Amino acid sequence: MIDQVGRFKYLDLSLPVSREIRVRVVESPGEWMQADALGALLDSMREVVRRGIGEDLHYGVLSGDPERLRNAVITLLYERRGGALVAFNALSNMQLELRGRPTRALHLGLVMVDPGYRTQGLSWVLYGLTCMLLFVRRGLRPLWISNVTQVPSIIGKVSESFLTAYPNPFSASRRTFEHLCVAREIMQKHRTVFGVGPEAGFDEQRFIITNAYTGGSDNLKKTFDAAPKHRDERANELCRDQLDYQRGDDFLQVARFDQPSALRYLLRDVPRHSLPALLYRLAFLLIGRLLLPLLHWLNGHEPMGELRPRR
Repeated sequence: MIDQVGRFKYLDLSLPVSREIRVRVVESPGEWMQADALGALLDSMREVVRRGIGEDLHYGVLSGDPERLRNAVITLLYERRGGALVAFNALSNMQLELRGRPTRALHLGLVMVDPGYRTQGLSWVLYGLTCMLLFVRRGLRPLWISNVTQVPSIIGKVSESFLTAYPNPFSASRRTFEHLCVAREIMQKHRTVFGVGPEAGFDEQRFIITNAYTGGSDNLKKTFDAAPKHRDERANELCRDQLDYQRGDDFLQVARFDQPSALRYLLRDVPRHSLPALLYRLAFLLIGRLLLPLLHWLNGHEPMGELRPRR
């Protein structure tokens, strides 16, 4: 059973994305979801992991850590006919400090897809949809994005989805000072989010985490030959030339999701048949974030937080 108050305080949205698949985005399930529902959700995610890699993983939300579940945003893809979970992306909210001010980054986290659904064009849902929803939920304020992986196909997909990603095999995106500050904050404070141990190093010039598979993500370590490749050879070359797969290196990609990124996502990545349903839900999120506070402010007869009504 789900706490109904939590359903309205946190994002819990479902929409069809194709004839076969529907998506559910759940924000902070550790804050509001009842224990039995949360346990069933984690069991179904662990089953997808076992089907995907034949092993179990013990980090992030899959560990069942309450703190990870409170900060998680989970994108779930279900069969519309049978209701089985076929893919998920377990994202994490991370509190950072940038230029002396608190800010937030969203780590793309663990993406896992059932082997039978890996060629069905679902990357626009797994990599961009939740970022778009949270961007609108934040009142169109820029959102920092991070990704940790040694898989060329994922490096390529993230680079295609976020033009400001660094490193980026497809464009000459530069490592800005803000990219570097965000990366340093992530490596200092949030290694456990993506299963990297304290002994791992970080190459600030190339954004490479060295000896990355010692903090719970051990079963994700691959050889270059075993890692899924991207259709664009530039992504494969970047990983082959820069990463030491025997040692267990990862790229840390950092990107900024802003209004140009959101527009590009809507116009290029979202399939035409899915766009009306997505825009309908984005409109309600935007109204709730921007219009309702204005209406409450103009209502002088009811309190708004610490503001007292007129007599």
